[in-house]
This record gives sequence, C-alpha cells and structure tokens, in this order.
Amino acid sequence: MKKEKEMSFIDHLEELRWHIIRSLLAIIVFAIIAFVSKEIVFGIILLGPSKSDFWTYQALCNLGQQIGVSAFCIDELPFIIQSRQMAGQFMMHISSSFVIGIIFAFPYAFWEFWRFISPGLYVNEKKAARGATFYVSLLFFIGVMFGYFILTPISINFLANYQIDPSILNEFDIISYVSTITTLVLASGMLFQLPMVIYFSKVEKYNSFKSPLLIIKAKTAAKSKTNPDAASNLKKYLKGFVMCWIIAIIYFYRDHLSIAKKA
Repeated sequence: MKKEKEMSFIDHLEELRWHIIRSLLAIIVFAIIAFVSKEIVFGIILLGPSKSDFWTYQALCNLGQQIGVSAFCIDELPFIIQSRQMAGQFMMHISSSFVIGIIFAFPYAFWEFWRFISPGLYVNEKKAARGATFYVSLLFFIGVMFGYFILTPISINFLANYQIDPSILNEFDIISYVSTITTLVLASGMLFQLPMVIYFSKVEKYNSFKSPLLIIKAKTAAKSKTNPDAASNLKKYLKGFVMCWIIAIIYFYRDHLSIAKKA
C-alpha cells in the first residue's frame, strides 16, 4: 500500500500505458508469425472447417456409424469461397493474422493486466484471486477450442446447406467466411469467461465489483427483451461483458485509491 500512496493518478496511467504497450507488442509478434505462416493459417486452420475431412466432421461420421445414423457423415459442403474485392484476400490475411495474434497473446496480455491490478489488492483478495491468470487463460482457450471445433463447423454446415430456393447458389465471400469464424471463436472464448465474472461478482471479498456488474447485467437483459434477434443480442452481451471489466476496474481503483489517500 505504500507504493499506492506515492503514485498519483497520472503515474497509474503511465504504468497502465506500458502494460498496454507490452501487450500490443506481444500481439504484434504473434500476428507477424501468423502472417508469414499463411499456408498453416489459411490452408489448415481457417479453411479447415470448409472441407469435409475436417476433424469434427470425421468424428461425427464415426459416431454416426457406431449408432447407425448415416446422416452424420458429410461427403461435401455445397458452397464455394470467392474473393469479390481486389484487396479482399490481402485484408483478410492481415485481419486474420491479427486475430490469431490476439488469441495466442491473450495469456500474456491478461498477465500484464493482472500485474497492473494486483498491487492494489488486499491480502484476502489476493488469496481469493490466486491463479487468476491461469484460470482465465484456461477458460479462454477452452472457449476458443469449443468455438472452432464445435460452433464453427456446425454453423458452416448449417449455412452451407440452407437454401430458400434451389436456384440460389451459396458462393460465400472470403471476408464473410473469415469474419464468421473469427466472430464465433472470439465470442466463444470471451463467453467462457462468465464463470470468472460470476465468481468476482458473488464473492463478498469483491464488493466493489458487484454494482457495475449488476448494472450491465440489467441493461443487457432489458435490451434483449426489446430485440429478439440472436446476433444482435450476442453483440450486446459481448459489449456488456467488456464494459463489466472496464467499469469494475474503475470502481476498484476508485475504492482502493480513496482508502489509500485516507491512510
């Protein structure tokens, strides 16, 4: 707490700036690695769910053979992927590399974030939050794997086979295809953080986190009732999730810095 007394608000912003810079550098490093490995990133990872030999499709086919349901086997996906913009492939190469950089750098970025927050925690709070970086990273990667191996192939198979009229051909643009995959994967990774949000909002040691979390929860629930669209509600919940952490951090430092000043 001695360090907290000596540091002003500007000092905290300066320290936060360097944490953000180091996190961005880690993301850029992984993004560059992904950019130069386009055969793996596109040929195996991103285009994998568009091929019938993808792991999930093969696992479903094996399951179908065991239970006697041939409908689980997918011989082909009736769609083609096109690039309708001159810079479409290049822009998708950059954006997908950046997304992969975010995914692989997430543990380090969260560790930097936690290094900024942890000095202000009390002893009992540090004990309750022990292993936060590990559990947050674990849940994130479980969510990413769930989004990539479960949600993505199921969504692609459904959308590829959905037709309102046989005369309409499914010719997906590369931007739409990659955006769908990255949205599902990142959304799944973030939604799998809900156990941590619930933990911090329920434990009495984190009372300063409760009020902002309840406010965001009430607002997102109210918007969901007025708009039944699933995609719009997913975006609202993701925005609410991010706002939960931002407002919680502001409340956290407001409470702890005020206590430090009084001391």
